[in-house]
Amino acid sequence: HSLVFDQLDPGLAQAQEMEVIMAGELEYRQHCAVCHGADGKGYGTMRRFLTVEPSDLTQLVKKNDGRFPFWQIYRIIDGREEVRGHGTREMPVWGARFRSQAGGDDTGSRSQVTGRILALVFYLQQIQE
Repeated sequence: HSLVFDQLDPGLAQAQEMEVIMAGELEYRQHCAVCHGADGKGYGTMRRFLTVEPSDLTQLVKKNDGRFPFWQIYRIIDGREEVRGHGTREMPVWGARFRSQAGGDDTGSRSQVTGRILALVFYLQQIQE
């Protein structure tokens, strides 16, 4: 599909957007919900074992003056940016884990990792209150 085609067919663009968000939700449920909770509010089953409470991921827009910090969230998930107030990083560096699962550092593996992280960020953007 071309960008022009997608612009002419809003239904197709919306279906593609929902596909990405659903992939992000799957990643979230598999990797994040255990700490951040199924609803993203920070009440996952592992919460009681952590020294720093997991963030309420539904409040990112409210905490950032009405703006979703898309690339900052990407870098935090990827592991390139420390989470403020954590001291040592308790949150796993998902970029490294995803790269390990992809099995290499070739272009295809890097694209797969980027796609997984982007899907997660788009999902988090979707669950904002």
